[in-house]
Amino acid sequence: MTSIINVNLPQQSYEIAIAPGSLEQLSQQMTGLNLGKKVLVVSNPTIFKHYGERAIASLTSAGFEVVSYCLPAGERYKTLNSIQKIYDIALENRLERSSTMVALGGGVIGDMTGFAAATWLRGINVVQVPTTLLAMVDSAIGGKTGVNHPHGKNLIGAFHQPRKVIIDPEVLKTLPMREFRAGMAEVIKYGIIWDAELFAQLEASKNLNQLRYVKPEVIDVILTRSCQAKADVVSKDEKEGGLRAILNYGHTIGHAVESLTGYRLVNHGEAVAIGMVAAGKIAVALGLWQQEDTKRQNALIEKAGLPTRLPEGIDIEGIIAALQLDKKVKAGKVRFILPTQIGVVKITDDVPSETIRQVLQGM
Repeated sequence: MTSIINVNLPQQSYEIAIAPGSLEQLSQQMTGLNLGKKVLVVSNPTIFKHYGERAIASLTSAGFEVVSYCLPAGERYKTLNSIQKIYDIALENRLERSSTMVALGGGVIGDMTGFAAATWLRGINVVQVPTTLLAMVDSAIGGKTGVNHPHGKNLIGAFHQPRKVIIDPEVLKTLPMREFRAGMAEVIKYGIIWDAELFAQLEASKNLNQLRYVKPEVIDVILTRSCQAKADVVSKDEKEGGLRAILNYGHTIGHAVESLTGYRLVNHGEAVAIGMVAAGKIAVALGLWQQEDTKRQNALIEKAGLPTRLPEGIDIEGIIAALQLDKKVKAGKVRFILPTQIGVVKITDDVPSETIRQVLQGM
């Protein structure tokens, strides 16, 4: 059964299609989009080994001329140097304005392929085919693309909406357990910022830390409600003028933790989990949130097998300094997303450094 979620935007609306087996039907999923003949599939070696041939076979059977390129896996390769390699392949294979890049992989591949597509010939088509839970529910949707600068995450990028997002839940079966948990951090985020019903359903689920213990109907709820939440927010605020900033819940401190640990010690989802715990504690300290709610949030984070404490030996002053380099800083003030109840958050830049410091010292 296919679930279709629409992302309604003034200039380019598109569909998120969630359907088991859709990887085999990639060409059918892409027909009707008026795409050119040439397709560049960008992936990483691990994902490509599992799914590359199937994706390419589907596309070539429909008459697409397909080339592929694999970038190394990992956040530390999310650089302009990797983008240059995609450009080289695009040039070599004469990709045109009507051509399409297909991102087959997790968030790193999706972000880089999207950015390459946004900037090649001033913008060509991109289709997102996310293969991790985190990419399915978050990074593949909404058109945020980019790469990291040595001093900060995603500082270089562009908004470039995909023509379609194609999600095959079957591919989660080959996802490492740690990566599944990382995706659950973003799912929990949606429960806190937007969807109290999703939060309640996650609380009711016995186990959230391994795919094999999560019932298929719960996976269906996780994917459809998370994608719907992201689509709702992006449709209301495409380029982060206001509301869309709530999607950064847990990311402010999370990005600083990732950056300070060189993108090697904690993955994105783990960093977001730590950031959500910190944001919850800040909200309680400022009298915005009930202690009981922060306990519920943290219990859910633990149920998903995610960390609730800072990595051993991390420099707290380093985190506070790194916050100033965050993209969300405005007039020198760090913008935080803080919960006021389950399903509702507020955006504020009125968080004293001393409060941040005290919360981090307690973690």
